[in-house]
Amino acid sequence: MPEPSLSSPFIARSDGGAVSSGMDPCLRLSSLAVALVLACGAAARADADHAHARAASEVGQIVPLQAIVTRVQAEFTGSLVAVELEEDDAPWIYKVKLLTPAGAIVKLEYEARDGRLLRVKGRDAEPARRQKHD
Repeated sequence: MPEPSLSSPFIARSDGGAVSSGMDPCLRLSSLAVALVLACGAAARADADHAHARAASEVGQIVPLQAIVTRVQAEFTGSLVAVELEEDDAPWIYKVKLLTPAGAIVKLEYEARDGRLLRVKGRDAEPARRQKHD
């Protein structure tokens, strides 16, 4: 049995049916082009942010990421999920997400200038803290 012929605004489904995209091919292409331009802009911004953060680290304005990771591992039990470096209108802040052994997400904020712990948020944050040995 020959395959059914579909006009360009239709998409074939696996069950043999067809779905109309309802969008003019030129409009669809234009939308794709706009999405591509926006994605490229976001990538360029990320590259600029990365370069800015690297420069701040190299001149000693912020502690390196590895110093923060080492500090988190010394102060808390769990696995790092994400680390972000943000510089909004305030000083640089490392924002860390940690998955605790109990399965909770704990959010930590460290002052990027000196590595000082500023804030701890999340359920089960206290049980995730390592005991200090004097």
